[in-house]
Amino acid sequence: MATIWELDYYSRPILDEQNKKIWEVVICESPTTVEVQPETLFRFSKYCPSTEVNSGWLKDAIESAISEAPNPPDKIRFFRQAMNNMITTACKGLDVPAVLSRRTFALSAWLQDRAQNVYPQEPGYQPSLNPSVVFPVLPPQVLPEALEGQKWTFATLPLEALQEMGEWSIDFGEAFPLSLTELEPDAPVPGLIIFSKRATAMAAWMSGLEIAAVKYDLALPNRLLLETGVNDRWFLTTLDKKAIPETQQFEEAKTRSNQVHFLAIQESPEVEAFAGFWLMRDMPF
Repeated sequence: MATIWELDYYSRPILDEQNKKIWEVVICESPTTVEVQPETLFRFSKYCPSTEVNSGWLKDAIESAISEAPNPPDKIRFFRQAMNNMITTACKGLDVPAVLSRRTFALSAWLQDRAQNVYPQEPGYQPSLNPSVVFPVLPPQVLPEALEGQKWTFATLPLEALQEMGEWSIDFGEAFPLSLTELEPDAPVPGLIIFSKRATAMAAWMSGLEIAAVKYDLALPNRLLLETGVNDRWFLTTLDKKAIPETQQFEEAKTRSNQVHFLAIQESPEVEAFAGFWLMRDMPF
């Protein structure tokens, strides 16, 4: 199984002796199954003086993390689009692919914890608002014709049923720890199941993307969208008038489940195995 890291490199609410904000790199291994506890996986953090913020310093820091980690990363995820050039340059120097992704659930939880319990204890701490990261909305792209599903349906699973994901037959997909969902075990989790004769090809293609969310956009009332990366969007399927109320109910169910939902791909309703299954949470940063 590939080792994926989640990374953030940005200023923190801590001032140095010159009243300049101190920067920090934080790295954690991405938990990709439902049962793993994020805090048991590899973590690394290091402060960076504002005068040394550049891709070279970051490359050295990542290299230090690699030397301490039990396994080097096969891929590094990051969510700050504004840091794209600096992070990708640093990772390129280490021959590690870096991708923009909203699948940084463990990192987001760790950053929240550090904001509450670590930074306030540091000399020079200055409380400040942590503005949300805003992603520009891009026009949706068209899926390759051969990868369009023939049929689809909405479904619901109790959160506790997802505990057994590790025992399911899944060719492609990814999950995250259920402990990060902040839901009760019997909470219903909504999802979309796509049926296609080319299910395996469709799931394999999607596995190359950073699957983020299935979404109904009121600005595109007759379409259901797949969101990937941080702001890439795809036309997933066309909705007829009868399907729109059900799609609206899906969005309402996502609100009740704290935006936790899933996308599944199967050859047919009669097949128990999944060509693809992704657990997602559409969360702000």
